[in-house]
Amino acid sequence: MKDAGMRIRLEPELRDAFMSACHQKDVPAAQVLREFMKDFVKHVDTAQSSKKQQKKSKAQG
Repeated sequence: MKDAGMRIRLEPELRDAFMSACHQKDVPAAQVLREFMKDFVKHVDTAQSSKKQQKKSKAQG
């Protein structure tokens, strides 16, 4: 698997709080962000699929 980088801008306070929370849970920040991204993509894909199915049902009904 090739890695890709991403650079984001955020408030220092948010970064510090996030890093502190990751440290408290003993989990790497990158892992938390990857899991969030995967879940978010899955959520959006599911919502879009549901909308498409609803449109299809209305068109047939």
